[in-house]
Amino acid sequence: MKKAFLLALLAAGVTTVSVTAQTKKVVADKIVGQVGDKIILHSDIVNAISDIKRQTQGQEGVILPTECQVLEGQLIRKALMLQAQKDSLTVSDEEIEGDLDNRIRRAIQQYGSKDVLEEIAGKTVYQIKEDAKDAVREQKLSEQMQSKILENIKITPNEVKAYYSRTPKDSLPFYESEVEVSQIVFHPKANRDVEEYVSKQMYDYKKRIETGAQKFEQLVKLYSEDPGSKETGGQYTLNRNDKNWDPAFMAASFRLKEGQVSPVVKSKFGLHIIQMVSRSGDEAVVRHILRIPPVTDDEIKETTQRADSVRTKLISGAIGFGEGVSKYSDDENSKFNAGSITSPMDGSTFLTIDQLDKDMVVALKDLKPGEYSKPQVITDERGRKVVRIVYLKTRTEPHRENLKEDYDRVAKRALEEKKNSTLEKWFKEHIPTYYVNIDKQFAGCSGLDEWRKAAETVHTSKN
Repeated sequence: MKKAFLLALLAAGVTTVSVTAQTKKVVADKIVGQVGDKIILHSDIVNAISDIKRQTQGQEGVILPTECQVLEGQLIRKALMLQAQKDSLTVSDEEIEGDLDNRIRRAIQQYGSKDVLEEIAGKTVYQIKEDAKDAVREQKLSEQMQSKILENIKITPNEVKAYYSRTPKDSLPFYESEVEVSQIVFHPKANRDVEEYVSKQMYDYKKRIETGAQKFEQLVKLYSEDPGSKETGGQYTLNRNDKNWDPAFMAASFRLKEGQVSPVVKSKFGLHIIQMVSRSGDEAVVRHILRIPPVTDDEIKETTQRADSVRTKLISGAIGFGEGVSKYSDDENSKFNAGSITSPMDGSTFLTIDQLDKDMVVALKDLKPGEYSKPQVITDERGRKVVRIVYLKTRTEPHRENLKEDYDRVAKRALEEKKNSTLEKWFKEHIPTYYVNIDKQFAGCSGLDEWRKAAETVHTSKN
């Protein structure tokens, strides 16, 4: 096993709610690998690659794993699960059910509706979940075992320095100028008269639906301001236990009977009318129309003044930026990371200029590290006018990676290497203790050398 790939192989083995497996039958399926009493089918390998390909469709620079790599990941997972069982690790049925519910929700959002998912899979959602239970249990047990092996792995400053010193200088990455920025976001509140006017319009929609004058889906396309569901007739699948939904929206939805349309509901996103499509226990399929009452220049001016007073407190040192985010920001996500803007690719707080929106670039133009921008009126991703204060924490010059400016990055890589080494050592010690069998079809896979030795030992002992 190669150290650089071990953790990646474990991640590649993650089980998804597979639908490609239902539509493409693998000819002459066979067992291609076995650890203990756990078998791996060739269709498992093919379908895993198909699922990864489907999930990464449209993404640039994606390198799909080979069949050899996927088989190695599967062998690793089987061994980890067997060891988890030996160590009496357990996963509750409730945890598996919750995980499956989340996977199904993501699949439904990807395909647009529950009906489309079931049509593509050739199974009901209930059958998909039942078929995936064993795989999810296996995945969770293997993850627990992996965590147990690595739980005490830490990295010291001396180890980080040693890792950095043995890295060839010409292999160190070069970084363009980067910034660390945070923001406090203020949402102007719509005038009550405007809100009531929009509410009356929505009650008219409700009347049209209930009298049969127009279908809910038609009104969604005409009026809804939710880009995430406009093309699917406003449809979402809900689970009562999912805490990611707005509480007011969730409560109003689960008060409805099938076919019923709600009164106008106010959430943090705007005003809704909701229709219950179907419900089964804690699962429900609903449609909704979202309207966002427009704010006037007066509301924007008032919010800008409020933001400016917060900026004055920041400059004077009366409050710290993290406290300002917690007390004043209307952006729910910001409250968990002190307003930091992070990369969607790797979660890093260091961003290049081209990763920022154009308004942010303008706000940072004349700022020095430690300074706060004047309140800035922008249009957010939902098309709403909002006001924000931008804080420039750091700004780096273009440079070759070094410990002074990039310690956290180097430490992260050093820790990953240490974890890989620990896992590699663990597997070298434990692989010989398992019954292993690998089909000759994979004889050319260099990454399977340790597994192949174990399999040969089993074959020799049999003879």
